Amino acid sequence: MTGLLRRALRGVRWYVRELTDESAYDRYVAHVRKEHPAAAVPSRRAFERMRTDRQDTDPRQGFRCC
Repeated sequence: MTGLLRRALRGVRWYVRELTDESAYDRYVAHVRKEHPAAAVPSRRAFERMRTDRQDTDPRQGFRCC
């Protein structure tokens, strides 16, 4: 029973992280390390800043109401 509950909680955690795009940084780090091993990986804060700037300058990247 405990194993089933843990598996269910892991699934819920995965779903929420994907839904809120919390896992975007993890995917980005994996991509940079695989495709550009010599490149420096930016911090999470720098990544979020780059992402926000990109969304602000290109309306196709996402919708911001304010």
